[in-house]
Amino acid sequence: MELNGLRVSRETQERLEHFVSLFRKWAATINLVAPSTLEDLWQRHVLDSAQIFRFNTSPGRWVDLGSGGGFPGIVTAILLAESGTGHVDLIESNQKKAAFLRVCLRECSARGAVHAVRIEEARKIVPDCDFLSARALADLDTLLGYSYGWAERNPDLRLILHKGRDYQTETQKARGRWEFDLVEHQSVVERDSVILEISGLRRKV
Repeated sequence: MELNGLRVSRETQERLEHFVSLFRKWAATINLVAPSTLEDLWQRHVLDSAQIFRFNTSPGRWVDLGSGGGFPGIVTAILLAESGTGHVDLIESNQKKAAFLRVCLRECSARGAVHAVRIEEARKIVPDCDFLSARALADLDTLLGYSYGWAERNPDLRLILHKGRDYQTETQKARGRWEFDLVEHQSVVERDSVILEISGLRRKV
């Protein structure tokens, strides 16, 4: 099977399909994504999440902020299971969503753990990481604030962030407080969306 240019095994495909099945079951009782996107779940959410692996040079340790319905955190954890290495720490303070994420990790044999804490408290539990992801969570300036503590400990930290059509406005605002290196990747799923790959994050003096 091919996911946006990424070849995956039949076993990984089955894990992703099981995740989608679990998602639909849980989404009937708790709000995991906008209801209007449920019909196109595979394209809008699964494939969109999977494309961040186009930029992944090593499995490493991931922190996924505001994991919610599991995009991209659960998808990342499933893809890491194919390589047999790497780990995702999913940060989700909502207890019901955290319970859903734990079920997904267990039933999909994915590589990760769920931490039902606020993002501001997450570094006490996960002090270090190699990659940080977030999708539909907050504006870029806020995300960089969340990420800065990890960047201080790891100068090589890479942020992989999904952003929509207003990303240029967000980027301009963020540069008022932060210095960072930025690579913009056009989304292969949504024409008006990008994946921002950020490194070298530091606070402006």
